[in-house]
Amino acid sequence: MEPLGRGDPRARRPRGAHGFVRSRDGLYRPEELYDATPYSTSSDARAYQWSSEDRSPDALLTRALHDESIDQALGRWCDPRKLVGVMGGHAAERGSQEYADATRLGRTLGATHTVATGGGPGAMEAANLGASLAEADDAAVDEALGVLAEVPSFRPSVDAWVDAAWRARALCPTPSPNLGVPTWFYGHEPPNVFATSIAKYFRNAQREAILLMICDAGIVFLPGAGGTVQEIFQDACENYYATGDKVAPMVLVGRRYWTETLPAWQLLTALARGRAMEDHVHLVDTVDEAAALLNRPPVSRPSAPDAR
Repeated sequence: MEPLGRGDPRARRPRGAHGFVRSRDGLYRPEELYDATPYSTSSDARAYQWSSEDRSPDALLTRALHDESIDQALGRWCDPRKLVGVMGGHAAERGSQEYADATRLGRTLGATHTVATGGGPGAMEAANLGASLAEADDAAVDEALGVLAEVPSFRPSVDAWVDAAWRARALCPTPSPNLGVPTWFYGHEPPNVFATSIAKYFRNAQREAILLMICDAGIVFLPGAGGTVQEIFQDACENYYATGDKVAPMVLVGRRYWTETLPAWQLLTALARGRAMEDHVHLVDTVDEAAALLNRPPVSRPSAPDAR
């Protein structure tokens, strides 16, 4: 949230006793959230602390109005775009093969779509990085990955993690537009700076639903844990009841992971059987296969009858 400075024209907006504005006209930029160092003094960290501690009616109302204004701004931002989502865990460290793969996926998808992620670290950061470098050359991508590998994780130091990210981002002064949709519910995980626009919510349930809904060109699910599994089946529920022209492709990456480690694939395909979504769920081994599926012409089939 934004503190109101003296003379700030936004002071005319409704605000709570805590001094934070209740609404915004647009999405966040990374520079707004990381507006001070050390990180603990930034707007992002202070908003998380405030949301964790202040449960007063005024604070709850402010957060609800803030999230509604983010909804409105996000709708305007998405309107001219076709979004493809990349979902995955926060554990993929910079310098790892998983991180490099997610970067390549974001870059490939970013050449034909607008990429959206959960806006956090790990695979989410990597996909936003790749999307931001969609028009950059291979050398710039390799250099950025090298800079980031110097600080693999936001633990133990968010400041070092963010500093490396700013240095990597400086290698591409005009990044391709892409989106992050993080939440202060997971405020211990800092947002990444490679999403050029950030729709940050206080309410995670609202954020999850919106993130999946706006990805009308499909979603790639990289290996992840509880949050990613939740996203798979929340998206599957939307597709289950969708008509043929409204089904968005779902691509799970990692055959062994999604059939043995966390066997979501078996339940997903059983759920899809006989529905309009059946031809739109895919299991692949590589991010290159996933990108190829989302870049091909869509397949449609007649809508199945409702069977709630």
